[in-house]
Amino acid sequence: QVQLVESGGELVQAGGSLRLSCAASGRTFSNSAMGWFRQAPGKERDFVATINCRGSSTYYADSVKGRFTISRDNAKNTVYLQMNSLKPEDTAVYYCAGGTTCVSGGHYSQYDYWGQGTQVTVSS
Repeated sequence: QVQLVESGGELVQAGGSLRLSCAASGRTFSNSAMGWFRQAPGKERDFVATINCRGSSTYYADSVKGRFTISRDNAKNTVYLQMNSLKPEDTAVYYCAGGTTCVSGGHYSQYDYWGQGTQVTVSS
C-alpha cells in the first residue's frame, strides 16, 4: 500500500509562486510514475503534470506549460510541483497521484494512489 501526503498549499497573490510537495511511503516509489491533478469547486479533477519513474520525462497540461515544473527526488520518496506566475484560475485543491508503472499519462484512471489534497488559493 502506498500513502501520499501533500503539503505546501496556501493563499498567494497573482503572479506569485508556490512549491507543493508530496511525500510517499512504500517501496515502489522509484518504480512509479507520479502526477499532479487539481480540482476547483464544481469542476472535474483536471490533469496538471506527470513525471516518469526516473524523472527523465515530464508532460504538462497546456494551461500550466511554461509556468509549472514537476520534479522528483527518489532518494527522498518525494515529488514536487513548482508553480510560478500563478493566476486566480489556478485556485483549486491539488492532488498528488501515484501509478503502478514507470510511465503514466494524463488521465486520472491511470493512477492508483491519491493523496488527500492541498488547497491553493490565488487572489487577484
